[in-house]
Amino acid sequence: MTGFELLTSAEMAEADQRAVALGVPSLTFMENAGRAVSDEAAKMVAPGARILVLCGPGNNGGDGFVAARHLKERGFEVRVACLVPLTELKGDAAAMASRWTGGMTENWPDELCTGAALVVDALYGAGLSRHIAGEVASLVERINASGKPVLSVDVPSGLDGTTGVASGAVVQATRTVTFFRRKPGHLLLPGRALCGEVVVADIGIPDAVFGLVSEHPEGAEDGAGGFDVLTSANAPGRWHNAYPWPRLDGHKYARGHAVVVSGSGETSGAARLAARGAIRVGAGLVTLVGGPAATAINAMHTNAIMVRKVEGAEGLAEFLSDARRNAVLIGPGAGVGQDTAADVLAALASNAAVVLDADALTSFASQDAAASAKSGFGFVARSESAGSSSVDLYAAIKGRTAPVVLTPHEGEFKRLFGDVSGSKLDRARHAADLSGAVVILKGGDTVIAAPNGRAAINDNAPPWLATAGTGDVLAGFVTGLLAQGMAAFEAACAAVWLHGECANLFGPGLIAEDLPELLPKVLSELYTQPRV
Repeated sequence: MTGFELLTSAEMAEADQRAVALGVPSLTFMENAGRAVSDEAAKMVAPGARILVLCGPGNNGGDGFVAARHLKERGFEVRVACLVPLTELKGDAAAMASRWTGGMTENWPDELCTGAALVVDALYGAGLSRHIAGEVASLVERINASGKPVLSVDVPSGLDGTTGVASGAVVQATRTVTFFRRKPGHLLLPGRALCGEVVVADIGIPDAVFGLVSEHPEGAEDGAGGFDVLTSANAPGRWHNAYPWPRLDGHKYARGHAVVVSGSGETSGAARLAARGAIRVGAGLVTLVGGPAATAINAMHTNAIMVRKVEGAEGLAEFLSDARRNAVLIGPGAGVGQDTAADVLAALASNAAVVLDADALTSFASQDAAASAKSGFGFVARSESAGSSSVDLYAAIKGRTAPVVLTPHEGEFKRLFGDVSGSKLDRARHAADLSGAVVILKGGDTVIAAPNGRAAINDNAPPWLATAGTGDVLAGFVTGLLAQGMAAFEAACAAVWLHGECANLFGPGLIAEDLPELLPKVLSELYTQPRV
């Protein structure tokens, strides 16, 4: 195992049980967890500072008692408070509370205002099954209003570690210490923002738990009885070996030919951004195709990218009949309606890999949704009809062998897939299964999901990406990687990460045109990293 796996709260509980089955006492894991918390707490304050440790009624509270003991031994002034009388604690938490000899704080909420340099939040962990309310909610509000740095244990109290959602009061942490592996809620918004910096501590759970046959059939298992971990953090280590780096004996024709379908002349800039992204990411050739007006404008603004006049779905089908044109992108600035839908179906009837973005997705939405949609850089689509239905789109995707990637933002997702319940991860998986395509559900916590259930959550996207045209560049990155033969899920993951890293490199003031020009530096640094 690589460490990129993300475990739901249920999967983490299963990992704990499997580790105990391997012969390691659960108290050992709690001791190690509490020690890890104390290590992080000591980094956040001056030596000897006052630290307030707030413990809950479960194992999270047990971790807090261990942390308090270690901090006291290291010379810190430690105050401890517990939500329930110590006589009500059970199991490992009770055992660790009994080892605490520093006494308990009375009237403990007031301690937030009497000189504590740090609050350790060990109230509730990732498995909390109800929202925080009542007196505990008031306590959480006081923690957040205190201005004190907060170190949360496992997840900020009130946060669902599986979904990243808080339905009630939730602690805003400065730093969060979790154990063995992160959870989806550490990366999904708003969890990512609530956790602050996330530190993963090794508490002795061996990677062997992933392959151990479980006695708990309700756990996450594959056919052989081991973990089938389907969710991971999106990081180069997950796809670096599959990246299509140029070969010394290679040539441009071996690096694929990406086709980007342009919108009308007034919205053709979106397609040019995508084409620039495709060629920067390494496609050997890129051609912008479109009607006469768009072709004339595109020819004036491109050099390395070729342009070709191609009109209508029949013209596109003929152009894509050449197998060397092996990846095609439709959507950026295309306009919403039957013409775009026809282009999409023509592309899906070819043998090329297909990326569908923006208007290509909305053209298969309901009539009402499409009529109110916007295309390109905010231009309102002029088509009178939304074209074909989503059922037609899904059937066309599932009827082919070449890959398809869909790249919706939340609005486009809702127009195409409707109101889907569950977390962002759940919704992306549902869409991938329903459509038969790899789905990139964009945002500050972009989720990439494949029809087979595999999913990755991206966490390197900065706020600077929230500007016009950046999604077009991302679609171009995906298309360029598919043209080079990279598998669809890995291509989507790589494109999303590279997109975020380019934005991080630039920083504030970013516009979409900057992204392709930053890619060479990001790729150069990635190329020097060792293969895994």
